[in-house]
Amino acid sequence: MPGNSFGQAFRVTTAGESHGPGNLAIVDGVPPGLPLAVEDMLPDMQRRRPGQSKIVTQRNEGDVPEILSGVFEGRTTGTSIAILIRNQDQRSRDYSDIKDKYRPGHADYTFDAKYGFRDYRGGGRSSARETNVRVAAGAIAKKLIAAAFGGNVVGYVSQVGDILADVPDPAAVTLDQVEKLPDGEPNITRCPDPEAAARMVTLIETLRKEGDSVGGAAHVVATNIPAGLGEPVFDKLKADLGKALFTLPAVLGVEYGIGFGCASMRGSENNDAFVPGEGETPTGVPVADTASNRHGGMLGGISSGQPIVLRAAVKPTSSLPREQPTVTRSGEETTIKTGGRHDPCLLPRFVPMAEAMVAIVLADHWLRWRGQAPIEEA
Repeated sequence: MPGNSFGQAFRVTTAGESHGPGNLAIVDGVPPGLPLAVEDMLPDMQRRRPGQSKIVTQRNEGDVPEILSGVFEGRTTGTSIAILIRNQDQRSRDYSDIKDKYRPGHADYTFDAKYGFRDYRGGGRSSARETNVRVAAGAIAKKLIAAAFGGNVVGYVSQVGDILADVPDPAAVTLDQVEKLPDGEPNITRCPDPEAAARMVTLIETLRKEGDSVGGAAHVVATNIPAGLGEPVFDKLKADLGKALFTLPAVLGVEYGIGFGCASMRGSENNDAFVPGEGETPTGVPVADTASNRHGGMLGGISSGQPIVLRAAVKPTSSLPREQPTVTRSGEETTIKTGGRHDPCLLPRFVPMAEAMVAIVLADHWLRWRGQAPIEEA
């Protein structure tokens, strides 16, 4: 199958290319009656859009979504929600000189190997431009999980190059800390550690002037997530969250909780001790908390009720305005210098994309859980 859809009960299907007329998402599974308007999507769309600061691509796109169906008088109808975001600032001429050359780090060669034909303008279907409608769909998912169980998803930049943010408690980071510096100015790196954020800006600007780019990592934390979401085998919550983040362009690694840190630990060090909690789960089991959260909010592929803590490694931008060796479509050696407008660091705009995919998975698994909740005897 073509692989343009994601999710089961909450299902998102996208279409569109970087330099086509626009991108489209169809969102299925949203229950009727959820208040929804374009204004609900705009904050995250503005966080994702290009041209928002001096350290991201200067492509000028408004990224205002149009709701074509599935909403009536400000509420969802329960039918498919169609969302269109038009492209307004394509400069396809920037790619005419490289249409027969393979850009290092891009999907040019693999697209030719798969299809024998490709849209060379800005990466076509594999471009991060496609993620704008995912962020719009993610805004719907955020509204749904907030209304259903008070769920909240916040992402932030935790590393750029060798600069690491000092964030003692990822679950305590607020959206305001991510978006604003202590003095109220915009936090253009989306790093909640102001000192590290300032150094990140300097590094990114330096590399941009050198015609280079830099990678890093982002954390995504989901809080107020009830215990019991996820399946024990193939559809583990951790597996679907990992897949969700890996579907985003430039992601090379995903971990949760202690992640790869577990490789050097003993079981007695890694285990999170259970302690009494408050209340009951929807299945009537007394809530159990844990004294720590090395398990990252998931045990056996099922949510534990603790914050879900994820970390994604994002590679440096592959498009560089400097000469690089490559080959042509006919196999001849040559060099390439990529024009166009590109992010010297993908991390600041990656954050809302990652939040969206995490929210979509949580909405999907909540709807699936609701459909298989235990039956009470009459």
